[in-house]
Amino acid sequence: MTEPPPRDDHARPPDALPAEGTQAERHRSARVARASILIEDYVELIDDLIATGGEARPTDIARRMGVSHATAIAAIARAKAAGLATSKPYRGVFLTAEGRDLAARVRARHRLVVDLLVAVGVPPAVAETDAEGIEHHVSDVALSAFERFLARRGG
Repeated sequence: MTEPPPRDDHARPPDALPAEGTQAERHRSARVARASILIEDYVELIDDLIATGGEARPTDIARRMGVSHATAIAAIARAKAAGLATSKPYRGVFLTAEGRDLAARVRARHRLVVDLLVAVGVPPAVAETDAEGIEHHVSDVALSAFERFLARRGG
């Protein structure tokens, strides 16, 4: 009879799993965050395009997001259904007051994550790229901690 191969410590399950409810809530929170990521990115981009060029056309949105025109149209439709945007034929996309508020919150969260990453030594260009993913998954509790950390170090 042969002996089983030695166990790889990295493959072993954790000694204690979190309570089912706790673990389920963590996964639910992650799913909710993933569902809102795209809409947040589109709303922020629409706001940026309006602020810099006076309008946000679906073609420009598609190009800047690196997606097809049809994909951008579908995302815009989701933003409209959520009450974040409106559009007029041949005039582009506009944000509602709720959409503008969301864009401002997303932008502030992005800046805070970038500032934290730079404060811990991440080069600014890398911090900007990394913040695009992190900003959507960080909790309000973590954001508050980031703010306190940056305030203590004077930045």
